[in-house]
Amino acid sequence: MGLAVVNLGLPKTGTTTLARALRIAGFRVADHRIRPRQTKTEDLKNAFVADLLYRGYFQTGDPGALFGNFNALTELSCLRQGKSLWPQMDFALIDAIRTHHPEVRFLASRRSSWDVSQSMLAWSDLGTDRLPASDIPGLPEGYGETSAERIQWIDGHYAHLAKIFAGDPAYLEYDVAHPDAKDAVGRHIGADLTWWGQANANLKAV
Repeated sequence: MGLAVVNLGLPKTGTTTLARALRIAGFRVADHRIRPRQTKTEDLKNAFVADLLYRGYFQTGDPGALFGNFNALTELSCLRQGKSLWPQMDFALIDAIRTHHPEVRFLASRRSSWDVSQSMLAWSDLGTDRLPASDIPGLPEGYGETSAERIQWIDGHYAHLAKIFAGDPAYLEYDVAHPDAKDAVGRHIGADLTWWGQANANLKAV
């Protein structure tokens, strides 16, 4: 089974909402990390999506080679356990997905950059510690502690995707809060999405 849907949006942009909507629609979804209950394949249990993408890319040339029967990826990045991996910012890896999975539909989930920045700040230690302490494409170690720095980084990511996919009908950037988001995503991936809500919300006020 090849990749059918790949989301290139940043964390805290409704990626968990997208994952749930796709699962209900019948997709086999890997969201940030594959849970043991999702697979019988030992090598996939607890594997990070980012790790699998890079292992597949460097071992075979195909970033999707190691996902078994998973066909939708909704959050790609990994910033934990000493890893800082951001496949959605890697042109060569994205281009390899396009080459090996020509039918894939790319998404870029998005919210207001201010809202994303504030949500990152409120989510565990993501905005306060992990972002500033890590080397991230477009956000080197020592940057990302302020709202202005996070917003500039967020905007830069989506500007980069817009350049990569300029004029490509396989790509859709969407605002998760827009009233037409569910229908727009469904049309783009050719699926009937019967659920769309808010999943994995911050537990404390933003």
